[in-house]
Amino acid sequence: MNTIVLEKEKTEKKLNQLDQLKQFTKVVADTGDFESIKEFKPQDATTNPSLIFAAVQKEQYAHLLEEVIANRKNSGLSGAAQIEDIIDHLLVQFGCDILQIVPGRVSTETDARLSFDTQGSINKARQLIQLYEKRGIDREHVLIKVASTWEGINAAEKLQKEEINCNLTLLFSLPQAVRCAEAKVQLISPFVGRIYDWYKAANKRDYVGAEDPGVQSVQEIYTYYKKFGYRTEVMGASFRNTSQIIELAGCDLLTISPELMKELSESHEPVERKLDPEKAKNADVRKLELDEKKFRYLVNDNAMATEKTAEGIRKFAADIVKREKFVASKL
Repeated sequence: MNTIVLEKEKTEKKLNQLDQLKQFTKVVADTGDFESIKEFKPQDATTNPSLIFAAVQKEQYAHLLEEVIANRKNSGLSGAAQIEDIIDHLLVQFGCDILQIVPGRVSTETDARLSFDTQGSINKARQLIQLYEKRGIDREHVLIKVASTWEGINAAEKLQKEEINCNLTLLFSLPQAVRCAEAKVQLISPFVGRIYDWYKAANKRDYVGAEDPGVQSVQEIYTYYKKFGYRTEVMGASFRNTSQIIELAGCDLLTISPELMKELSESHEPVERKLDPEKAKNADVRKLELDEKKFRYLVNDNAMATEKTAEGIRKFAADIVKREKFVASKL
């Protein structure tokens, strides 16, 4: 047997980085594209207004919107109420189709314009869960995404008591994460890439590996949770490169775009576990005591967290408006 054949066999036996990562982290697909989900075989999948808006404009998914419009034509609704009804059903349609591919859970987002409306967020979450259950989907397979504002976290706290599991998104700081854990939310999604973007722009320099501020933020939150025994899951999100993902190997979950999953699947470099619950238990960390005033002050005191939370809400809200106009154009 020649050297080339031996080397080929050796490479084939070595796990790629995506498969190595799956050994100690639950991999989640960050997309509304079904084909990508099938290709990389993640455990769960997450969507957001931007991803669904992008997907619904693609030719291969246009039929989903057409089917929902046809099914809802006798709803008796008109105007804004009709468009909202169609979009809710469209979100659930995407979620149900994704759940035919992934064995775990799908995250479906509430309206970002409800980020400061506790009762509005609760009502929207209940509506989405009800639609899933009408389709025969058990609520344990659905995570409702809510923004990590004070009002959003309060909404999630009440929803969790109704066994509606929540994914707290647009999370950029430890105080937001601590309040989520105290509210007993199911899962949080700290935004690694957007934190990185802010520091890169503010300090006019790049960050790599362990020095990346987005990576450090998730490490801090993960350590805090494991140190104090919180059961809320930590899912790093919004990645800009595979280096950020590799640095967070061992995190409870990581939600990754198809492009970055492809990169990981094509590399056979070793992946080392970086986050470990046992190490975290021995960390020197002080407990953070929070009430509403302290929460608001600490988040406000963190310029990055304040700006990125606000920007994220604005961007998601803008994509919801675009989606509404797109749906209206099809009626």
